[in-house]
Amino acid sequence: MDATTVVAIVIAVVGLVLILASGKARRSSVETARLAAIERKLDAVMRHLGIEEPAPAQDPDVVSHLVKGEKIHAIKVYRERTGVSLAEAKDAVEHIARTRGLG
Repeated sequence: MDATTVVAIVIAVVGLVLILASGKARRSSVETARLAAIERKLDAVMRHLGIEEPAPAQDPDVVSHLVKGEKIHAIKVYRERTGVSLAEAKDAVEHIARTRGLG
């Protein structure tokens, strides 16, 4: 095999990998958009029925980070455990800190 053939094979393999990766990314973004639409609909139904999501229990890991003064880590843990937005997690963690006299 000469150098031209090797280069052509490498380019073909790289191209194939890029095509496969873009398809996966596209599926992922479609799934993310679909999940967001489902969550919006569920939120609308819950508001319509007057159902409030129960407040999550005060996670010991969140409180532990707050006790150490690690508010950002506490927010990160809260978001991971609850799946809420950054603003909601920040508000919730600040509320936990206030009720425990930590902040």
